[in-house]
Amino acid sequence: MKKGIAEFIGTFVLVLFSTGTAVLGGVDNLGISMAFGLSIVAMAYSIGTISGCHVNPAVSIAMFINKRISVPELIYYLVGQVLGAIAGTAVLYLFLSISNLSVENLGQNSFGNFDWSGAFLVEVILTFVFVLVILIVTGKNGTPKLAGLVIGFTLVLIHLLGIPLTGTSVNPARSLAPAFFVGGEALRQLWVFILAPIVGAAIAAIVSRSVLDSEEN
Repeated sequence: MKKGIAEFIGTFVLVLFSTGTAVLGGVDNLGISMAFGLSIVAMAYSIGTISGCHVNPAVSIAMFINKRISVPELIYYLVGQVLGAIAGTAVLYLFLSISNLSVENLGQNSFGNFDWSGAFLVEVILTFVFVLVILIVTGKNGTPKLAGLVIGFTLVLIHLLGIPLTGTSVNPARSLAPAFFVGGEALRQLWVFILAPIVGAAIAAIVSRSVLDSEEN
C-alpha cells in the first residue's frame, strides 16, 4: 500500500508540474523538457526510497516483465499512478478555471503531423530508450546513487525530440489524465499513447534482460 501511495504522490507531482509548466509557464521546449526531468529527479530522491519512483505504468510493466515486482505490487503501482495523474490534471484544471484561463489545453498528446502509425512508432522508440536506460541504471551493473539524475536527464533528452512530434507521452498515465478532462480528439487518439509506451517498455525489458544482462540470475 505504501508503494501505491508513493506512486500516487510521484505521478501527481510529475503531471501537475510538468504539464502545468507546458500550459502556464511561457517557456520553450527546453524549459518544458527540464520540468519533466526535474520532476523525476525530485521524486527519485524522495518517493524513490519507498517505491523506486516508477511514476509511469510503462516502467512498472517493464519491471514486472523482468520480475522485479510482483503482480500485487504491479496493481498497486498502476492504480496509484493513474489516480495520481488524474489528481495532477484536476488541480491544473482548477488552477486554470479560477484564473479564468482556457482549459482546452491541459498538456494532452496528439498525433501532430503523423497518422496513428507514425505517432505509434515515435512513442515506441522514445519509450524504448527511456525504459532501457532505467532498467540498466537500476540493474545489477548499474549506478543506483546516480540513477535519479541519469533517468531525469534522459527524460529531458526524450522530450527535446518528442515534444515537436507528439508532445511526448512515454507514460500512459501522463497521457490518460489530460485526455480524460479534454475529451474529443485527445480521447480518440489516447489508445496510441497507452499502447505504444507499453510496447516500447516491453521491448526494452526483453533487450535489457537478454542482451544487456541487467537482471540478477
